[in-house]
Amino acid sequence: MGRDTEDTLAVVVYREEGIWQSGVLPERVADDLDGLVGVLRQQPAENGAIGLVNVADEFFVAVRVRGDDVRFLLSDVTAAVAWDLARQVVDRLGIQAPGDDDLEDVWPAGDLSIFADLGLDEMELGAVLADLDAYADEMLTAVAGRVGFAEVYDRAVEAAAH
Repeated sequence: MGRDTEDTLAVVVYREEGIWQSGVLPERVADDLDGLVGVLRQQPAENGAIGLVNVADEFFVAVRVRGDDVRFLLSDVTAAVAWDLARQVVDRLGIQAPGDDDLEDVWPAGDLSIFADLGLDEMELGAVLADLDAYADEMLTAVAGRVGFAEVYDRAVEAAAH
């Protein structure tokens, strides 16, 4: 497995004084789950910080850190076969990575209720993740819109593109 940082974007989103804020995370955390969690812990967030990593539009990882509570969501568990970050999430979740015979079935892994307290319940998030025609960036945009931080998320993505 190689490094995931090429064509990868890591964004942090958090609320400060009731207002959503965002920023682009360092490239070095794009394929380092422990590094990502460490950076998220440093954010001045009221409800914890959310890290969203889009890996080459193939899949995404969402990490939510609130104190000692760290929650993970991997949009496609089959990504663990080819991508370092996905493998680290699967390992952290303590689940079996799919074998070569299981690559036809795409399914999410981790905490589908990761955004439930922010207005995006498991069923709605599951529907976003079930859209097999959607790229990871489209899924993340849908999540951002439903949770209410689309504007600041888009601003961070735009900043990273320049």
